[in-house]
Amino acid sequence: YRYLISQGQMGLSVAFDLPTQMGYDSDHPLAEGEVGKAGVAISSLEDMERLFSGIPLGKISTAMTINAPAAILLAMYIAVAERQGGRPERLSGTVQNDILKEYIARKTYIFPPAFSLRLATDTILYCAEHLPRWNPISISGYHMREAGATAVQEVAFTLANAIAYVEAVLDRGGEVDDFAPQLSFFFSCDRHFFEEIAKFRAARRLWARFMKERFGAKKKESWMLRFHTQTGGSTLTAQQPMNNIVRTTLEALAAVLGGTQSLHTNSYDEALALPSEQAVLVALRTQQIIAEESGAADTIDSLGGSYYLEWLTDELGRRAEQYIERISKMGGMPRAIETGYVQREIEESAYRKQREMETKERLIVGVNRFASSERLPLQITKVLPGVQRRQMDRLKKLRAKRDQSQVKKSLEQLRQAAHTDEDLLPYILEAVRA
Repeated sequence: YRYLISQGQMGLSVAFDLPTQMGYDSDHPLAEGEVGKAGVAISSLEDMERLFSGIPLGKISTAMTINAPAAILLAMYIAVAERQGGRPERLSGTVQNDILKEYIARKTYIFPPAFSLRLATDTILYCAEHLPRWNPISISGYHMREAGATAVQEVAFTLANAIAYVEAVLDRGGEVDDFAPQLSFFFSCDRHFFEEIAKFRAARRLWARFMKERFGAKKKESWMLRFHTQTGGSTLTAQQPMNNIVRTTLEALAAVLGGTQSLHTNSYDEALALPSEQAVLVALRTQQIIAEESGAADTIDSLGGSYYLEWLTDELGRRAEQYIERISKMGGMPRAIETGYVQREIEESAYRKQREMETKERLIVGVNRFASSERLPLQITKVLPGVQRRQMDRLKKLRAKRDQSQVKKSLEQLRQAAHTDEDLLPYILEAVRA
C-alpha cells in the first residue's frame, strides 16, 4: 500500500484471506494452510493497526472486500482511525457487505440469510447516521459475472439484490433519501467492449427509474447508480500472460466510457499467483494513461448517440428488466435465492460459455486460438513461509495481555443486543476496542 501511495494512488483496495472472510481467527484449525494466501489476515484490532501503520486513514479512501464479517472489519477500521486521531465522520471508503450474492456465487457466508441481511442493514443505517462519506455496501455483480453470469444477468441480479436491500432498510424504519445516496455498486468489465459499455448505461437507467417510481426517492443523489468496476478476473489467462495487459486495457477503457466512478485494473500475472510489484505497476499505469493521455475521461457518455450502442443499451435493459420482474413475482431476491433459481441460471450460463470455448465458438487468443508452447519467465509472488506461525504467536500474546473481563462484558452486551432490534454496530465497535 505504501508503495502504491508513493506512486500517486489515493485509494486502497484491501482483500482478506479466506479465514478472515469466514470469521475464523488465524489459529483456528480450519484456517490451516489458508492464512495470508488470498489476502491479509485480520484476527484483531492490532492486526488492522499493523496493516495501516503509517497510512493516515482520514486522507485516503479504502475499499474492503469483506462480506459476512463486514460490520466487524468496519468497526476495526473506525477504531484504528480513532487511535490515529481521526474523526469517523471524515472517513471515506467502502465495505462490500453484499451478503446476498454470497449465497449466489462466492459462498463465504457465516449466518443464516435473515440474520445476515439484518447485519447488512444495521451497517447501512449506522453509516447513514455516523459515517456520511462511507459507502456501507457495494452491491456486487462482479462475483456473479465471474461465476459465469451473462451481462444481462449481472445487471438483473445485482439490481434485484439492491431492491431487496432497500426494502429491508425501509422495513427497519429507514427513510429512502437518508440512506440511498450512500449505496454503491460493483460490476465486472468483461471481454466484449461495446456490450460492457451498454451494460453500465442500462444499469444506470434502470436504477434511476426504480428509485423514483418504485421507492419514491426525491433526492437526485438517491437516483444515481454510483459504481466501481474491476476488470474481469476470469478473462485473464495463464497462457501467454502478457496478453492480459491488452485485455485489461480494453476492459478498463470500456468501464471509463461506460461511466464508472472508480476502477481496479487487474495485474497481468493474476491467473498464476498474487501479483508481482512489476505487474501491479503496469496495472496502475494502465489507469493513469487512460485518465491522463487518452482523453476518454474528458467528457460524459462520449459514445451516446451511436446507433449500435443505443440499441444495445435498450436491449440489455429490456432483458434485464424481464429477469427482475420474474424475480419480483417469486417474492423477491431472497426467495429466488432460496429456491435456487438464480444459481441455476448462472450455472447454465457458465456451462454454455465453457462449451463455446471448447468448440471454438468463443475464441480466446493464446488459449484456443494462436496458442503457443513458449513459456515466458515470470516473477511469481509466493506467500512467505511462517506467516501463519507469526499470526498465531501474535494472537497468543494478545489474548494473554488483554482485559478478559472487558472482553467478556462487551461480547455479552453484543449477544443480548442481537436478540433485540437495536443496531449492532455500536456494540461491535465496543467489542473490537476491548
